[in-house]
Amino acid sequence: MAEKLAPEKSHSYIHNGQKVFDWDQTLEEVNMYIELPANVPKKLFHCKIDSKHVEVGIKGNPPYLNHDLAFPVKTDCSFWTLEDNIMHITLHKRDKGQTWSSPIMGQAQLDPYAADLEQRRLMLQRFQEENPGFDFSQAQFSGNCPDPKTFMGGIRSG
Repeated sequence: MAEKLAPEKSHSYIHNGQKVFDWDQTLEEVNMYIELPANVPKKLFHCKIDSKHVEVGIKGNPPYLNHDLAFPVKTDCSFWTLEDNIMHITLHKRDKGQTWSSPIMGQAQLDPYAADLEQRRLMLQRFQEENPGFDFSQAQFSGNCPDPKTFMGGIRSG
């Protein structure tokens, strides 16, 4: 049932008409997907994840991505991998349930409608996690959706 509440599609950050990365999120993670140039050996790519900053590039060149993150992350749980010409960066949210409008501070913000849909999906994910015997995949909110991070005293750690 929980897989029904997983991100259905990723969001794209487009700059000057070119896709910089795609991204999606869950209650605990933000995932970034960067298409890599095929003609560069994989061992030359690097990624540095700090609690409030991410840097991606090719060794010996200026960084391709060098930005502050929208919110802090847990660096001990965040990581990156390379697969099929895609760099997948997994950022572990410091505050579980925080709805991110973008991974990058001040860039690629979701429009208000898309941000509301993300918050609703994360809230349903939270309900599903806290009540595993129920199926919330068809549930809907009337009116404003509560914040999944703070609703009813916040997320229970478990």
